[in-house]
Amino acid sequence: MPVELLLRERKSLIRERLRTDGRVLAADLARELNVSEDTIRRDLREMAAAGLCERVYGGALPIAPDAGSLSERAALAPGRKAALARASVGFIEGGMTVFLDAGSTNLAIARAIAPDLSATIVTHTPLIASALMEKQGLDLILIGGALDRAVGASVGARAQRDAELLRPDLCVLGTCGADAQAGLTAFHYEDAEFKRLIASRSCSVLAAVMSDKLGTAAPHAVIGIDARSTLVLEADAPEAQIAAFTERRASVILAGERAG
Repeated sequence: MPVELLLRERKSLIRERLRTDGRVLAADLARELNVSEDTIRRDLREMAAAGLCERVYGGALPIAPDAGSLSERAALAPGRKAALARASVGFIEGGMTVFLDAGSTNLAIARAIAPDLSATIVTHTPLIASALMEKQGLDLILIGGALDRAVGASVGARAQRDAELLRPDLCVLGTCGADAQAGLTAFHYEDAEFKRLIASRSCSVLAAVMSDKLGTAAPHAVIGIDARSTLVLEADAPEAQIAAFTERRASVILAGERAG
């Protein structure tokens, strides 16, 4: 019974550290609690299996927030998403071919694109395509196949075959979690697979990320943070997160610094 109590205490402490510090390292916890790293790693595996954290190399991160379907997410924090959109839309320039990935912030970006901009926008997300339909300056390409309702987009084999024919100048990637070590991550396996594919075929990648996703991870890796990445963050983004991203050579823009 004392062993079980200690186990509960360890997991309670880990959850508290995730809440306050934003991450835990197995080696540090092992030293602090005078147990082996294997013991801490087992605790983290069990907590990850229970949906309480997300394992990363050397430790764990909090689970990324999941706010439901794309339509449901689009109704949340519209002002904050509009600010991110204004800071992001200037990166979409005339003559570009741009892929707009699924995501409620990306939907706000689609709405913020000037109607007379001459560019090609490709998406696999019907809600984003609908937002762009009346913008006469744009050439709009909707790629498809079976729709994944949880993602709000087509991400299966047909969509991936279509994506293999593309070479976008810019991929505006949606993300469920963003961390300098874990990179950009997604909740759904096929969504992550599609995102990896389209990002790999794009000359550059931009992700507009709300602050509650920073320092968190979802179960499936998409891409790492590197010199091809531009991250558009909210004005209140933690300095430690900004520094960690820039250390990996990503460009970081705070909403309000660059307007479209």
